Parts: sequence; structure tokens; C-alpha cells
Amino acid sequence: MRIAHFSFPTAIEFGAGARKRVAAHLLEQGFNRPLIVTDRALAQLPVLAEFQSHLQGLEVAVFGGVFGNPTCSQVMDGAQAFHAHQADCVIGFGGGAALDVAKVVGLAATHDGDIVEYAWDHPQVRPIVQALPYFVALPSTSGTGSEVGRSSVLSENDTHLKRVVFSAKILARRVFADPELTLALPAHITAATGMDALTHNIESYLSPAYHPLCDGIALEGTRLAAASLYTAVSQPGDLRARSDLMMASMMGAIAFQKDLGAVHSCAHALGAVCDMHHGLANALMIDTVLAWNQAAVPAKFDDLAHVCGLAGGGAALVPWLRAFKARIGIHGGLAAHGVRAEHHARLVAVASADICHQTNPRTCTAADFAALFAAAM
Repeated sequence: MRIAHFSFPTAIEFGAGARKRVAAHLLEQGFNRPLIVTDRALAQLPVLAEFQSHLQGLEVAVFGGVFGNPTCSQVMDGAQAFHAHQADCVIGFGGGAALDVAKVVGLAATHDGDIVEYAWDHPQVRPIVQALPYFVALPSTSGTGSEVGRSSVLSENDTHLKRVVFSAKILARRVFADPELTLALPAHITAATGMDALTHNIESYLSPAYHPLCDGIALEGTRLAAASLYTAVSQPGDLRARSDLMMASMMGAIAFQKDLGAVHSCAHALGAVCDMHHGLANALMIDTVLAWNQAAVPAKFDDLAHVCGLAGGGAALVPWLRAFKARIGIHGGLAAHGVRAEHHARLVAVASADICHQTNPRTCTAADFAALFAAAM
């Protein structure tokens, strides 16, 4: 048996009010000039101003240049803002896009070249050779779990292809996971990001890679997401549901160091070709792909159905997912969300080239992806 390597290093402060501890923590570490990296919309909302009110004693600047799916140019702009402020640390504040940019702003600010050159699959990938600026993360959504991940997923500026900077060196030094930051999220954002969290947990569990630690986390993360997402959407002020969903989000991101599957390859293609929100893309593909995967891992489907509280074993999982999506307001297939027939060939090509499906329970060919996209329309 080969030797396996496991690592769960992220320090997390979790709970209502955790955001109020950031200033004291940074000052204790000897930092006082943070650059907050956030998205364009969030920078204009009261939630960011309220957070800044707890940063007394710090000289704070805000880079609010993240929008849509995060791009390499946004990272480079953030690095310029880091230098302009003479920042000594980075605070990532926002959803997955903002946090993916925030993770590598310090890398771009301290290393030569464009950030895309640090993507793991770049033909002349550059090494991370210098110490990176201190980085802390505060998620404002419960979806990607990017705050605890060691990867930054960025789109190339011109092609929109996803590139991944992957290194333990870009992990947050501390995460302040405060579910109160998610209370004002609109229902459709809660639904889409929550389905992202659920997908991470499910796909991680279904991956054939060996990682029993992640399997346990993924099953419990699935249970928490399945039990809390509808309440978080329908009763947005329910702090217990918001807390459970935020925990499920982090658990999904921890678990998917085991790897993901074909749902994510499809979602990455939808993001690249149609600029679709990643959580929504996962939601639109998960039942179609899982229906195709079920025959390969029926016992794992039984486990997932059990933690979701379903009677009837694994056969109940896909019908439940379809009904559940409707309950939280996600209706229709790909066509209802702007995907057209002329996108089809490009979607298949991008999904086929994506790495995630290499750990899908079933081997995926281009013909398989063509059939999956057609079924999901």
C-alpha cells in the first residue's frame, strides 16, 4: 500500500461575532496596515462598513476590484493596491471570488511575473520562493469554502479558462468564520452558494481517491448542508441554520483536497464559456451527473441518502436533489439559464480538459460530457 499524506492545518475562529477579533489578532501579530480585498458590490454595502468599524487601531485600505468570476488581472490590480497602501498584510472579505483573489494578491505583490505563471499547469510554472504577506480570511457566503482552501481558481483574462494556483503557502493564517456576515444574503445567493457547499461534500465523498479523514468530513458536511440550506433560504435570519451552512461550506472545502468529480468539470466549463455563477452551475449539473454516476458507486449513494435523512436508500438521492433545488428556488435546466446549442461544443472541450473529472467515479470521455450537457439542457 502506498504512503498517503494528510494535512489539516488551518486555524479557524468560528461563531457569531468572530469578525470583531480580527483587529486584536493582527495587532498581536505585529501588523497594522491591512489591505482588505473584497468584491465590487460588497465594498458598497453596510456589511463591509460595519466590519471596518471593528478595525480600530489599524490603517486600512480597501481594494474592491473583484467582480464576476475572478480573473488574473484582478489579482494584479490588487497587488498594485497592496504596494500603493504599503500594506503589511491582507484581509480577504467576501465570497469565493474575493477570497480566491485575496489569497494570491500577496503572492503577486512579492513575486515577479503575472499570477497566471504560478498556476500549477503553466508550461513554465514559477515557484513560490519568498515569504508571503500575512493573510486572514472572512467568508461572507457559505459556498466555496475558499477561506480554508489551498487553491486559488482564476480565469485567464482573454480565454476565460480556469487556472489554479495550488500551494499550502497561500492558506490563510487564520480564518474568522462569522455566520452573522451571511444574514443579509439574498435568497438566490444563499441557494446557489449553498448548493456549491453541498456539491463539494457529495463529490468529495464519491471520489475514489483514498482519504478516510475527508470521507468522514464530507458525510457530515453533506448532512449539515442538507439539513440547513432550506431554512437558511426561507428564514434568512435563522442564525443556527446560517452557522450550520457555513460549517458545511468549510467542511466541503477541507474534504475536496481529496478531489472532486465531473460535476465540477461541467461547472468550470459553464463558468468559462457562459460566465455562469459557479454555485448555480454546480446546482444545474449535479443531479444529471449523479444519476450517471450512481451505478458505479451504489454503496456510497446509500451513505449519502442516509445522512440526508432519505428513505429508500441511494435510489432516493437524485430525485431528492431535483425536488430540493426547486424548494430553494433553483428551477429549470441549462437552457433556462442562458446556455444555447452553440455553446455545446465549447462546453464539452473545456470540461474534457478540466482536471476534476479525473477523480470522478466513472471515466468521462468527450462523448460522455456531450451527453451530460445535452441531458441537463
